[in-house]
Amino acid sequence: MARFIIRRVLLAIPTLIFISFIIFAILDLAPNDPTGSLPLTVPPEVREQIRESLGFNDPFVIRYFKWLRQFFIFEPLNALESATGIVIGDSAGRTRIVSWQTRGPVVDIIIERVPQTLWVLGTSFILGILIAVPVGVISAYKQYSLFDQIGTFVSMVGYSIPTFFLGLLMIIVFSVQLGWFPSFYDTTHKVTDWPSFVVQVRQMIMPIAVLALFNASSLSRFTRSAVLDNLNLDYVRTARSKGVRENIVLLIHVLRNSLIPVVTLIAIQIPGVFAGAVITEQIFRVNGLGQLLITSIQGADIPTVQTLTFIFAFLIVMFNLVADIVYGVLDPRIRYD
Repeated sequence: MARFIIRRVLLAIPTLIFISFIIFAILDLAPNDPTGSLPLTVPPEVREQIRESLGFNDPFVIRYFKWLRQFFIFEPLNALESATGIVIGDSAGRTRIVSWQTRGPVVDIIIERVPQTLWVLGTSFILGILIAVPVGVISAYKQYSLFDQIGTFVSMVGYSIPTFFLGLLMIIVFSVQLGWFPSFYDTTHKVTDWPSFVVQVRQMIMPIAVLALFNASSLSRFTRSAVLDNLNLDYVRTARSKGVRENIVLLIHVLRNSLIPVVTLIAIQIPGVFAGAVITEQIFRVNGLGQLLITSIQGADIPTVQTLTFIFAFLIVMFNLVADIVYGVLDPRIRYD
């Protein structure tokens, strides 16, 4: 196992470097100008100074390595940057990649958005798993029962309805008509006491419900299908013939082997948690990574788009490695050495 992990990590390094180069090159070739959003009254010489301070005039290779460098080296703000909020190169020649929209360090902006994304999407993802796996197992074990039919219907509806439509519908019903929950997510709200905690929970309920239903719908169908494939195999019949209790057969033997395709789906979806639900965040005004990506694309903020895209690619590669490791834990027949 250790040798397998080392091999995969060593293979992931050149893979990520290649991905980073492709992402940077494609987005860098797009027509862009860091001074494009400035008023027309700004003199050309000032625009040129801004381009120079942002490293826009550097050669392609230099800009690529400066951009790649931000993921490995943290450089604290100097006094001028702290006072003005504009990041520039200091006397030591250090330069951090900055957002063309906010003029702040791209990595710092992303770190500020991560908690908001994880609060909503992380909670909805965990809730979706906790709902989907038991529902899928029970539906498969009680195939064609009333529970299975209801679960199938709800899953089909939850997976078929677009999240933006369901989100707008919930806002109209529960915010506008009933007034139970706020129609938007206040990212400036801080939890300091019990009443503020209740406010935080109330504003999280609708976006979490929308995303949890969508995640649980697809995952429950995968779980049901995987459990059905294992219920009638020889090792299950052998365990039953030995007198093993039915709950042990179901939870230990069947569920463990059935989770392999489920783990694959979860590993694919986890990077999406960090990427943010772009549409849902827009509807509920969640100031997360998904909204940051949309606003960066709309504002032609190339450094932010490049950084976010590479982070998502990095998460996909890493969680695929995690999924391969979990395979060996779930199924003893899988060997990597």
